[in-house]
Amino acid sequence: MSIIQAIILGIVQGLTELLPISSSAHLNLFPWLLNWGELPESFDVALHIGTLFAILVFFFKDWIELLKGGYQRVVKKEKTTEGKIFWYIVIATIPAGILSLVLDKISEKIIDGLSNSLQVERITVEMVLIAIALIVMGILLYFVDKKSKSKIPYQDITLKQSVLISVSQALAAAFPGVSRSGITMTVGRKMGIDRESVAKYSFLLSTPIVAAAALYEMKHFVFDLPFFIGVLTSFLVGLFVIKFLLNYLKKGSFKIFALYRVFLGILILAVCFIR
Repeated sequence: MSIIQAIILGIVQGLTELLPISSSAHLNLFPWLLNWGELPESFDVALHIGTLFAILVFFFKDWIELLKGGYQRVVKKEKTTEGKIFWYIVIATIPAGILSLVLDKISEKIIDGLSNSLQVERITVEMVLIAIALIVMGILLYFVDKKSKSKIPYQDITLKQSVLISVSQALAAAFPGVSRSGITMTVGRKMGIDRESVAKYSFLLSTPIVAAAALYEMKHFVFDLPFFIGVLTSFLVGLFVIKFLLNYLKKGSFKIFALYRVFLGILILAVCFIR
């Protein structure tokens, strides 16, 4: 992994992890298009550490209040919005984590099975599936966002809604192209949560899942210069993207991201056909 590659992939991760357009799709796409070879899973997770730090730093005050509220809700029996949200995140993360592990193994078998039966390179099968996921989720995001009302703010999110949003992350973890933020925001909008609130809650929900994945892969990390440059780049870009998205969603919709997903999916299918 060269320094230039690390910078490019760090920028790609910072831009695409936090927008509903799938970082996994883009992190597979760029090495494939530029003939860099397959991106090591450990470096993929390392790039996610950068955007994880971006979420932690941007929402630092929120996390402090959530932790304090969670403690007070159990020890002092004080009921606060922060305490409620903290325990909702904790409870919702458990089934999401288990389902992610199960679906990840299933998706690997599906991709390998298709590659063997069709006698096609694994990366080609994976890119076709990524393209389909981009298109399907783009269409769903567009119509769900367009038809859903914004009637539920952040503080009124229920446990049921939290679990459903969190569990949906498992599909993104298992099938590249679905997008963690894309599917959580789509599910949240379907339940009537306003755009800015569902984006913020999606970021908070992703934190424990990504942190767990980073800890699991840490033994495979190569702590060289490209590693630190990739993490730093994705962190800095991620901070900018979080601020941009939350400001944009105060008045804007998810339409532009949905259209981009469909366009990119069609483009990937075209490249696969040409190759």
